[in-house]
Amino acid sequence: MTNVLESGFEFMDANNPNGSPKIKGYNIINGKLQSASNGETFESRNPALFSDCLGEFPLSTKDDVHEALNAARDAFPSWSATPAPTRGQIIGNMGRLLMQYKDDIVRVETREIGKTLKESAGSVQEAIDTCLFFQSEGRRLYGQTVNSELPDKELFTYRRPLGVCGIINACNFPAAVPFWKMIPAIMCGNTCVWKSPQDAPLLSFMLTRIMHESGLPNGVINLVHGKGSGAGQHLVDAVDEGLVNKISFTGSTSVGKMIGEVCGRNLVSASLELGGKNPLVIMPSANMENAVEGAYWAGFGTAGQRCTSLGNLIIHEDIYDEFIEKLMEKVESTIIGDSMVHENVLYGPMLSEKYANDFLRDLELCEGSGARKLWGSGRITSDNKPKNFLGIPEEGAYMWPHVYADVTEDMDCFHEEIFGPAITIVKAKDFEHALYLANASPYGLSSAIYTNDRLEAYRYKTGIKAGMTGINNSTTGAEAHLPFGGVKGSGNGTRESGIWVIEAYSYWHAVNDELSGKLQLAQMDVEEIELIEEKVDYSSLA
Repeated sequence: MTNVLESGFEFMDANNPNGSPKIKGYNIINGKLQSASNGETFESRNPALFSDCLGEFPLSTKDDVHEALNAARDAFPSWSATPAPTRGQIIGNMGRLLMQYKDDIVRVETREIGKTLKESAGSVQEAIDTCLFFQSEGRRLYGQTVNSELPDKELFTYRRPLGVCGIINACNFPAAVPFWKMIPAIMCGNTCVWKSPQDAPLLSFMLTRIMHESGLPNGVINLVHGKGSGAGQHLVDAVDEGLVNKISFTGSTSVGKMIGEVCGRNLVSASLELGGKNPLVIMPSANMENAVEGAYWAGFGTAGQRCTSLGNLIIHEDIYDEFIEKLMEKVESTIIGDSMVHENVLYGPMLSEKYANDFLRDLELCEGSGARKLWGSGRITSDNKPKNFLGIPEEGAYMWPHVYADVTEDMDCFHEEIFGPAITIVKAKDFEHALYLANASPYGLSSAIYTNDRLEAYRYKTGIKAGMTGINNSTTGAEAHLPFGGVKGSGNGTRESGIWVIEAYSYWHAVNDELSGKLQLAQMDVEEIELIEEKVDYSSLA
């Protein structure tokens, strides 16, 4: 086994058409590069250019996952005893290294999952911002001094780490989201086993090596590759075996519920950031041009593959037809293609062939519901492509943008998340109806309203059931110092990012320091203060 920092990347014979090298990838366990214990591997391929194989990675077994968990558990005592400011300094080093390697990371992310270069840069910048934010939190991991009700006694509260954290994230934000999870986790003194997204193993391998380059001790963050049904399931199953003290998961609501059940029966903390059917309301007072731009980006940026992407576009009936007309002008002019080859691309391919197939399946909800299709024709091919598609469609997993109008609450497509470039449009009679429709889906992640009526904005932000709300802004977007997460079917109330996430990776420890040299019992030994009874004639003041 080779130490994670002892060698460069190992290249394989690839014959890739774009000339990029094919990487030999490894798990990173206790600072060592390791193959799967049974030698099995899988490939990572560029969804914009299927013939481009980025690398070969271990298909991790249960034994591999357990070895990583044991390494994290062995590293925990030393890491948790490391002063929090020192942990913060290492996290700051990570941020500076990410800045140094940013251009390379961005190109790997775009090549591996097909996002545009601009969007990949945003994802990497989010990881940088997270590191720089939590560097200083290492000096602010505050407890409190509490006054005692008894003399010669001091009371304190401290934040303590939970232990070993299992980290599982989807591949659509493969740099930002794992850093949202692991940076606050290790800042609080925890150690981690990270199951990389199956569709972004090269980027995960690259980021983990950068983390170790920052001075991170071996065993604090351990990386295992593989499928969700394989390595991911082994990591969740380890909760039942007492090997995991925390699971943080970003993905589908159905899988999140399963993880929540496993964690719940073991009284283990779970952070669950799940799906969404995010509503965006357009009111007559809105700036029409701004609202169209926001709805367009919310629906089709990242090919609709954000958990915060627009789901139901709810338009007041007075501007329904006008708004749709303006929106469709933008939709029909959408430029689609590989941003590593072409400029001014709005979105590229689906994240992988699996996501492409799932999207086509989900479109059937709209097709069979009675909604009126305004635009979209499934998968883009040479014989079936919009006028502004750039490139050869069969080289990747590209989809038309889809728009369905006249959607009503009784349709399945109103309630179900469609993960891809598709929006459903709903007509509202007035503000009260629009707010009702915005709350009518089983999800509650992100939401937005476009209005220049301040009372409507106030009533929307106080009446919506969602973890995040944009006013005159799209449903997408987050900053490293704001809480991120949802309610209802979108999560279990925990939050990513900002100071609020510290609650998810630490517990409060209350300390009672008795200085009197004797036993003093709270509530029982407290001296009672008697009321002073004195008769006063207040009538004389009347």
